[in-house]
Amino acid sequence: MPMIDVYAAAGTFENKRDLTKSLTQALMRWEKVPLIPFFLDNTAAFIHDMEPDALANAQGESNYVRVQILTPVGVLDREKQLGVVNEMTEIVAAAAGDPGLKERTWVLITESPEGGWGIAGHAYASPEIAETARRLLRDQ
Repeated sequence: MPMIDVYAAAGTFENKRDLTKSLTQALMRWEKVPLIPFFLDNTAAFIHDMEPDALANAQGESNYVRVQILTPVGVLDREKQLGVVNEMTEIVAAAAGDPGLKERTWVLITESPEGGWGIAGHAYASPEIAETARRLLRDQ
């Protein structure tokens, strides 16, 4: 159950709600998780509007976007990593209405250590996430 953080200069995105939905739905599709409340409710994206002078590359340009994804360890193999980075970049550029933003979007995938993701006061390990999903699918 990933978390997505998008950092960009304020005003980059007009419709943040649609952006968060597009990003979370795409990542769930790449992770191949079932569309059940356990995953739908606990996969989220956060848009961080920053003042333009609060970010810059080494040349001082602030027209970049950083997408940081935190996902459980081992969920994304190399094919999925490539797909996620490409699709997140496409979604961000489309949401900004700036095709050139593809060249200025950084996507970072970070894997949470085993047991390093928690909700409702419980730190889940991968087997617990899988077992919870199986139980919820059985109970439907």
